[in-house]
Amino acid sequence: MPFATQPLVLLLLPFAGALVTGMASRRLAGGLAIALTTTGLVLTGLLAANALAEPLTVRLDWATFPNTSFVLSFRLDSLSLMMLGLVHFVALLVQIYSLSYLHDEPDQPRYFAYLQLFVGAMLGIVLAGNLLVLYIFWELVGLASYLLIGFYTDRPSASKAAMKAFLMNRIGDMGFLLGIFLTYIWTGSLDLDLATAAGPLPTLAGLCLFMGCVGKSAQFPLLTWLPDAMEGPTPVSALLHAATMVAAGIFLLARIHPLLSPDALVVITLVGTITTIWGGYSALFQNDIKKVLAFSTVSQLGLMVAGMGTGNVGGAMFHLLTHAFFKAGLFLSAGAVIHAVHTQDMRQMGGLRKAMPVTFAVYAICTAALAGLPFFSGFLSKEAIIGGAFGWASEQGGLAGLIPVLLLLSSGLTALYMARQLRLVFFGNYRQTELPLSGVHDADWLMRGPMLLLAGLSVFIWFSVNPFSAHTSWFWTILPPVAEPELVWLAPVSIGLVLAGGWLGFRLREPAHDKGYVLLSVEYGFLDTIYKYVFINPLLKLAALLNRTDQRAVDGVVNGAGVSTVVLAHLMSLTDRFGVDGIVNGAAWLAGRTGQLLRSVQNGRVQSYITVAVVGLLLVLWWVL
Repeated sequence: MPFATQPLVLLLLPFAGALVTGMASRRLAGGLAIALTTTGLVLTGLLAANALAEPLTVRLDWATFPNTSFVLSFRLDSLSLMMLGLVHFVALLVQIYSLSYLHDEPDQPRYFAYLQLFVGAMLGIVLAGNLLVLYIFWELVGLASYLLIGFYTDRPSASKAAMKAFLMNRIGDMGFLLGIFLTYIWTGSLDLDLATAAGPLPTLAGLCLFMGCVGKSAQFPLLTWLPDAMEGPTPVSALLHAATMVAAGIFLLARIHPLLSPDALVVITLVGTITTIWGGYSALFQNDIKKVLAFSTVSQLGLMVAGMGTGNVGGAMFHLLTHAFFKAGLFLSAGAVIHAVHTQDMRQMGGLRKAMPVTFAVYAICTAALAGLPFFSGFLSKEAIIGGAFGWASEQGGLAGLIPVLLLLSSGLTALYMARQLRLVFFGNYRQTELPLSGVHDADWLMRGPMLLLAGLSVFIWFSVNPFSAHTSWFWTILPPVAEPELVWLAPVSIGLVLAGGWLGFRLREPAHDKGYVLLSVEYGFLDTIYKYVFINPLLKLAALLNRTDQRAVDGVVNGAGVSTVVLAHLMSLTDRFGVDGIVNGAAWLAGRTGQLLRSVQNGRVQSYITVAVVGLLLVLWWVL
């Protein structure tokens, strides 16, 4: 197979898989999906082994006009190869895990078809060579996520969550589409290479493009859809939060980073920093095991966006890579817990470390990586972002120094809410009343295998030989690191904050739920409430007003015109029948009667002629006199 066509074959595989698995039987659907994803992973490995020194671009004509033309462009480089491997690998583990997790699900073919569609859409984003192709697959990812979040069609909450995700993403996508238009106006091209050569875009265009990331990667203020997306199956949550949908926004920023002006990068940094703190605090007092992880994802995505804003593209993508493994491991472990105790409420758990030792070990390792403890991958990638942020702040001066401080504090906050979750789920007394602890057991090997593999990939050794520094990582051969100052105090301070947060999380006693600071966390900072009163309720009132106006005014005019027309038609009908037709028919009747009368005179009798003559004479005399 020619090397240039392999990326296109790789892209078409999951779409073919969506058709095949959707029509397959329940027994074969999962196996077919796993086989196709494995084939994609092998092809990715072959592409990586034979990768060219220069990026490979495949261009296909799409639409040609007299003065311009649009092409479908696909690009393969080291960054896209890394993302191809990541997407395929995590998707493969999720599908293997799903065989056991959804073994009783009657709609398995539909589930695996949606997963294949989701993977194909994400691969399209990864391989996109211009903004046009990227936007096509961007929207397809939104459709696939809508289908997966609302997979349980019999649950109104799932349908509502899917609609919320779809609509909130449309808000960001409208800005993204506007940014694409502005990019074409200012550069005359949608190709990422050609647009990059034109230099930074005006701030407005850059921020419009960034709006796509705000929607897909759940940045402030469009972050409330992601926790509600937990209504989908837990394996979907692992895929959604690890290597696909939410990663799309970060990958977009990596691709368009040279187009972003300094002012746009400052705004991106602020949005990312706010999201990091907002998401971390929102996770603090959640009681749903999956919502804690969802807000953790929001917080980590904010950290990546802040890294992008400070110019640290390599550090942000490094954290995206490490985050994919330990976050997928956490979601799959959470799925094993839910599968065992049949609830997502952490208040109904506790004491599970002995009943589920493998799940506990995986959860503890992935939690340590997420919190940023040494000897785990999260420590390396977080230090790369935060160290770069301190270097950026020293160049910016002024209040910019608050940014890296807040990012550093977010590490302690992460340790705090994850330690609380670990305590509620695995320590203390078992609190489930409907299912005894003796009935709780660890997952089978179809579920445990992917979990253990992801836990193993959360250890530092796979990314750097030095557990305390990311400078020796192989990742920098894909994206170069930014120059950062030598901060010997950063690692000890970061470790101290993580340990302090973890200690406080274990010692934290659950406060009353009516406390203001607890409600602020549980209600996502009241963002949905703000949206309800500022946007939704006024729009509903405006819609009701327009409906009444339509019914009473517009419909009244239309209905009145219709009634008037009908009445006028009846009047015209009566006038025609009794007026016009009456005159014509009356004249005809009179002529007929007159003719009959005159004909009766012409009867050949002299008496009749004399009578007529006399009557005629009398009438003439009467008329004259």
